[in-house]
Amino acid sequence: MPQGIAALEPDLAGRFERGLYFKGEAHIDPRAALAALAERLGSLGGTIRFATEADSAAAQDGRRVIDCTGLAARSVLTDLRGVKGEMLHVRAPDLTLTRPVRVLHPRTPVYVVPREAGHYMIGATMIESDQASGITARAMLELLGAAYALHPAFGEAEILEIGTGVRPAFPDNLPRLVRRGETLYVNGLFRHGFLAAPALARRAAAFVLEGREAPEVM
Repeated sequence: MPQGIAALEPDLAGRFERGLYFKGEAHIDPRAALAALAERLGSLGGTIRFATEADSAAAQDGRRVIDCTGLAARSVLTDLRGVKGEMLHVRAPDLTLTRPVRVLHPRTPVYVVPREAGHYMIGATMIESDQASGITARAMLELLGAAYALHPAFGEAEILEIGTGVRPAFPDNLPRLVRRGETLYVNGLFRHGFLAAPALARRAAAFVLEGREAPEVM
């Protein structure tokens, strides 16, 4: 109902006739989350080493390797494929949204996620490609057009960042834990990385520490 939309997001009042509201839906800033996770790991005595390869030699003293390298593991996980995604980070100070809003635009469905005050992430495309090239003009036009359909204030938004990346996905788009020797591969999270990562991490830990398998992902 329009009244319900206005009560939840006043700046969208009168713009849409109906919508779906998921009370328990949450969102995070991935970069802030990674920084917090790194800090927490350090507080527990963990060490992060960049530009360092882990290989089978690590297992000689009883340790295991958990590989979460995405498409870089394709030499072992040969059915992995890449799905390119493109997003925009914009500043629209004249608009206030307090929760993620997904727009079922007939041409380009998008989601708009609030960050810090007046900042929004607009995403994201899905292109069957393993090339992490720059954003295409078509993708930018479609993302901005769909955001403008949500609210005209996006027409005056300042584009702060353009992001592209390649998501690792298996043919069924479902994540998996795959064991090869003493290496456990956690991969194929597709476009649901932060959503599915906690569940996959718990299952990986249970397998490594307790030997418990998770048939639904193995």
